[in-house]
Amino acid sequence: QVSLVESGGGLVQAGGSLRLSCVASGRTSSSGFMGWFRQAPGKAREFVACITWSVNWQYYAESVKGRFTTTRDNAKSTVYLQMNSLKPEDTAVYYCAFAPQSTWDRKTTFDSYEYWGQGTQVTVSS
Repeated sequence: QVSLVESGGGLVQAGGSLRLSCVASGRTSSSGFMGWFRQAPGKAREFVACITWSVNWQYYAESVKGRFTTTRDNAKSTVYLQMNSLKPEDTAVYYCAFAPQSTWDRKTTFDSYEYWGQGTQVTVSS
């Protein structure tokens, strides 16, 4: 059973930075990919970014491209989301998720991901 635990959320002023971490325990395969999603109050959960465990492919939502970067450390089974130039509209609960068996063309699809973390709150003040 895979367990995902996020950390690193908090309160930051607009223009600031935060780095989220997600540790994936119990992962036995080097395949698949990790995703980051976020959900603001009253809104649907939306895709933010993703990265493969093997070939280091990455993909970003247009709203965060150029500001957010996702990386991974295979030895630590950890993925990171570096968030720079944060805006108030980035305020949300951020979730990491693992898709062990889905295909890359479905990387932004919510139901491609089998395992989810508990989420970490990011609040950006104006």
